[in-house]
Amino acid sequence: MLVRIHRGASEIGGNCVELEFGGKRLVLDLGLPLDVGPGETVDLPAVPGLGAPADGSLVGVVLSHPHQDHYGLVGGVDPAVPIYVGPAAARILDAAAFFSPSGISLTARGFLEDRKPLCVGPFRITPFLVDHSAFDSYAFLVEGGGRRIFYSGDFRTHGRKASLMRRLCEHPPDNVDVLILEGTTVRESGNELSGLDEERVELAMAETFRSSAGLVAVFSAAQNVDRLVSIYRACKRSGRTLVVDLYTAAIGAATRGTIPQPGFPRLRVYVPNRQRALVKRAREFERVASIRDQRIFPEEIRARADQLVVLIQGSTLRELATADCLDGATAVWSQWPGYLDRQSGQAIQHLLKEQGIRLIRLHASGHARVRDLQRLAAAMGPGRVVPIHTAAPQAFNGLVERVELHVDGEWWRV
Repeated sequence: MLVRIHRGASEIGGNCVELEFGGKRLVLDLGLPLDVGPGETVDLPAVPGLGAPADGSLVGVVLSHPHQDHYGLVGGVDPAVPIYVGPAAARILDAAAFFSPSGISLTARGFLEDRKPLCVGPFRITPFLVDHSAFDSYAFLVEGGGRRIFYSGDFRTHGRKASLMRRLCEHPPDNVDVLILEGTTVRESGNELSGLDEERVELAMAETFRSSAGLVAVFSAAQNVDRLVSIYRACKRSGRTLVVDLYTAAIGAATRGTIPQPGFPRLRVYVPNRQRALVKRAREFERVASIRDQRIFPEEIRARADQLVVLIQGSTLRELATADCLDGATAVWSQWPGYLDRQSGQAIQHLLKEQGIRLIRLHASGHARVRDLQRLAAAMGPGRVVPIHTAAPQAFNGLVERVELHVDGEWWRV
């Protein structure tokens, strides 16, 4: 089997790995680089047949999870190329498509299921459900010609599905020739990123909610379903009610599980002006009608501010400020701290300062700590470990055994 990493060998995000065996090829992930600005375009990786016209030797694209740096270029793939993705991930991306250009409606050829192998051309793929900040995330064992590659995708061991990683480490696939291992938290200095786990985020949020006098505004991504659960549980602990927007309500419903969504106790839905306008333009009024019984308006938010937590975005913060809902409010930043350095993050901080609102940071990373990378590599005992999704591939040397570095675009043999 031949392998080449098209993107991700020395950067975080934009993952794309091409495998070749018996004249057939398979692509694992097709991500958008993280440094792409609004309105910028990125060419598809140089995989023959990925764009039009399709090439019969390309038997499929398998997406590990619904984060843009792993699926963001799939919209440019020729429709004849089969796509494989988790069923809930596909529903989440479809739900997001109405609200955001980052969403997409995929016509999948097949769906991934934990530890249930599927054959795509000459490749046998076994998905392993993993703990990550994206819902319905997978790692893959790919077999072909008697060779076995394990692709970690993105994972962690400190989220709400940590038991999945314990199970994988206790019962790993055997005879793995190559482990392609994500290294988001690996740093050249040897110092990894640190932070809270999901349970501690929940407990810290509950204490913040209890001690705050007014409204609590939490900045978190709608698709970070684990964090949505943490915020909701913290609301229950503190006696507050969670308010989400129409987008977050749609994501929760798309999981079709026990994830907070309209109809849950202590959960209301606020429809910001931008989403009202979107519904009106599309004439999809059933989206608002479906949450009529749970809907909340600015007047009630203002009157009950000390009883509410609002999961919020920047434009909604300005909207609530205009409606005088932020007197005595507290803000919680619960996503990657680097976003605060961007223009949108700086605008949020300026508005918070303008309103006299304190900002508290409570976040758990979506990625494995170095010790957990080491644990997975030791449990699997692969012939080689090839870094991906890392800005510091050289730093893998000394962290795990049998490291082999490859640059983007280089074919190598398994």
